Amino acid sequence: MATLNRRSAIIAARPTPALLLALVSLTISACTRKPAPPEPYLAFALCRASHSVAAVELEGFRVVASIPVAPGAERILARPASHELYVVSDTGRIDVIGFPALRVVHSLQVGSAARGLAFTPDGRQAFTLSPSEGEIAFLECAAGKVAGHLRLGAPLTSLALTPDGRTLIAISEAENRIFFVSVGERKVQGTLEVGRAPGPIAILPDSSKVFVADTGEEKITVADAASRQILSHIEIGSRPTALLLKPDGGEVFVLAPQASIMTIVDAFHDNVSQTLPTGRAPVAGVFRRDSSVLYIANAGDGSVTTLDVQNRQVLASTQVGKEPRALALTPDERFLVVADAGTGSLAVLVAEPDRLAKLRSALVTTVPVGAEPVDVVVPGWLWKE
Repeated sequence: MATLNRRSAIIAARPTPALLLALVSLTISACTRKPAPPEPYLAFALCRASHSVAAVELEGFRVVASIPVAPGAERILARPASHELYVVSDTGRIDVIGFPALRVVHSLQVGSAARGLAFTPDGRQAFTLSPSEGEIAFLECAAGKVAGHLRLGAPLTSLALTPDGRTLIAISEAENRIFFVSVGERKVQGTLEVGRAPGPIAILPDSSKVFVADTGEEKITVADAASRQILSHIEIGSRPTALLLKPDGGEVFVLAPQASIMTIVDAFHDNVSQTLPTGRAPVAGVFRRDSSVLYIANAGDGSVTTLDVQNRQVLASTQVGKEPRALALTPDERFLVVADAGTGSLAVLVAEPDRLAKLRSALVTTVPVGAEPVDVVVPGWLWKE
């Protein structure tokens, strides 16, 4: 009888097929569950057609504020060393959104139009263009005022600041020319004629080289920032529209939407090292801080490509909507947010490379934000590494 009882206990202790299936399901669920971003992350999506900025609380995936801004706004940037966002509009107005107020706290009128925005590393000064007037506007951020203008005598289209904060690079697409402007002296140091329709700019971290996308040709112009001389013209075989510089400065990734390709340029030797296919019509991208992964928004097919930079391998291709236009990583780099102009939504994706291999899709959720979101930023105001 004792032996029979022991056998009965052993049989009873054995897991049934149903129990085994339940355990396996729980294990798989634990391995593939998509964690929610922690507080207090806010993503700010600039919606051009609805003239608003949506503040999206990422832990609950909900819009907590819809902030009216000037019509024609296309860029939103976080001002360094502050809790402010600057929204640039082609009406010539810059709206400053404050946190935690989540409203426009003041506005600056810089001209009949405004385009581009660059901050000094300390966030004390900012610079923008008045395109038709051919002027650079100098802004004193703490005082919230326009401190002056510098007329360059040519219609201006793009602006960048060297990482050392000393030199502004202004582009005149109509004149195929770049201007080197001293920030301290507020005067032109020199100009260079480049290729047709110069556009986006990339500058090495040591401020030594300037890369200019000649959007009217199939090439990039490289200039020496100190001597203000042309170093080379790099033929890439397609028309460039975006230059993505690796954080370590070693390579420039050039997006060509018409050809749906990406050309990788050796930033030290000024030559093409590789050309890779992308999704259809790539328009924007963002790197992880360690340069290991590049995320690319493909506006033509509504996808985001996740690329292993070192091995040149696609880790994931995720459908996010109809027309992704802008990307931003959360400060801890666990998640990627994507502004999709075609669906009026903000998509949230898992960004960690080691988690992507365990997931069927990187997409966590989408949040409706407004009409035609074209830019997005996730400030690191309250994040502690």
